[in-house]
Amino acid sequence: MYSLIKKEVGSFFSSLVGYITIVIFLLSIGLFMWVIPGETNVFDSGFSDLGFLFTNAPAIFLFLIPAITMRLFAEERRMQTLELLFTKPITDFQIVLAKYFAGIILLVLSLLPTLVYYFSVVQLGNPVGNIDSGGTIGSYIGLFFLGASFLSVGLFASSLSTNQIVSFLVAVVLCFMVYLGFDFIGNNIESGETAYFIKNFGIEEHYSSIQRGVIDSRDLLYFISLIVIFLLATKLSLKRGK
Repeated sequence: MYSLIKKEVGSFFSSLVGYITIVIFLLSIGLFMWVIPGETNVFDSGFSDLGFLFTNAPAIFLFLIPAITMRLFAEERRMQTLELLFTKPITDFQIVLAKYFAGIILLVLSLLPTLVYYFSVVQLGNPVGNIDSGGTIGSYIGLFFLGASFLSVGLFASSLSTNQIVSFLVAVVLCFMVYLGFDFIGNNIESGETAYFIKNFGIEEHYSSIQRGVIDSRDLLYFISLIVIFLLATKLSLKRGK
């Protein structure tokens, strides 16, 4: 399993996918935070926070993560190399986990450089260090789990087709539905209790909760459950493909 994780991570960076992913993510956030004038610009807004990063990163991940995951199984199916993996002394679920953890490594490598933005904002505070560290830590944890959830959804979408474009589109639609779909439905229901119940099925409700700096075990359980559900669904999809 470790060798498969290493192979997948190596393929990310040998084909420039990993580098392009990290650069696009950092540039899209960095330009709006530091270069392009407007309310999102730290210097123009006058507030020392990373609000733009945590508010807009989910929208970027909505397209960036499916672009990463679309090839993980779809390409294997198209090249007919997936059968070779099945002959290895590892289970189907270990294959799924190996590809998932490779995506997690790329996700972490994308988030780590944003710490430069954090330390820059800390120094720009008046006084220095005037930033809500608790909220920032909570937001980073929430963003990690959101990205990890999108990865599991994208992995499942990739297991459904041999066409990478189809896998990408399916992943984007599923990620959007899980992220904002339930929230949209809840906003159009008059009953407050019913609306709240429906919204809790969506990522946005739990992501917003963690962003406030309060790490609720219910939010963490939601993310972990969502990830496990889609990983198991991926395993079933592979079994069906056999």
